[in-house]
Amino acid sequence: MAHNHPHAPTTYNSAFLIGTSLNISFVLVEAWFGVITNSLALLADAGHNLSDVLGLLLAWGASYLVQRPPNRKYTYGLRRSSILAALLNAILLLLTMGGITWEAIRRLQDPSPVAGDTVIWVAGIGVVINTITALLFMSGREGDMNIRGAFLHMAADALVSVGVVLAGIAILLTGWLWFDPIISLMIVVVIVVGTWNLFRDALELILDGVPKQIESMAVRTFLQELQGVTKVHDLHIWAISTTETALTAHLVIPEGYTGDRFLTNTCEALHDHFGIDHSTLQIETGDRGYPCYLESESHV
Repeated sequence: MAHNHPHAPTTYNSAFLIGTSLNISFVLVEAWFGVITNSLALLADAGHNLSDVLGLLLAWGASYLVQRPPNRKYTYGLRRSSILAALLNAILLLLTMGGITWEAIRRLQDPSPVAGDTVIWVAGIGVVINTITALLFMSGREGDMNIRGAFLHMAADALVSVGVVLAGIAILLTGWLWFDPIISLMIVVVIVVGTWNLFRDALELILDGVPKQIESMAVRTFLQELQGVTKVHDLHIWAISTTETALTAHLVIPEGYTGDRFLTNTCEALHDHFGIDHSTLQIETGDRGYPCYLESESHV
């Protein structure tokens, strides 16, 4: 018996529109000044911001797709597109950082002149824009991996832009050109750490891993302690999307089916205690004449 707790997804269309528009404008400005000032720090930040624009577009598209209703082919709708978007976003950022690392190492071996004053004021604009964009997604960062990714990237970008400002100041004060590639490498480290966490979380969900906020043993214990239940097997917990979780399980109740109230109360408790939105429970009596083939050790 499946028991769902439907909830209207929070939309962030305005946030995506404003954030994307601001960042596209800034990417163009920053890349232009990065080229004319020969600043790898600016180009690195522009490249990362461009990746974030693409990531925002992916997340925006996924936030639309998860609202599509189920059909005969996609019985859960297109909810998992939000997980796929998060994974693609992480891969894109990691590839971008690899290219920037390569160029930074080359610049360390052969430093090039940089216009420190231009770097300072252009990156300063980035601090403002990235901070504004991050704040747009702040309220939803706890409950949705897509929104969390958007928030973390924008917040990290704001800090990265601060680093670029510091690189410009250091070059003006000392004339040491190696500050630029060093700051670029620091930018890469900051971004890769945050992006790797996003990549790992998204990969776990796309492979049907138990969402990290749910302890599977706690769920199993809860089910085993239900009145009348003597055994639980074939327990599966996975993410339908970045905001919804599903569960299936077989409950052995020797007295047999105890009525819809038991199922309704159990599903509501799973939702309230563990945040599981879609629960499907199969009741069995444990009759050894008709054993469940999913009870073997090869099944959870």
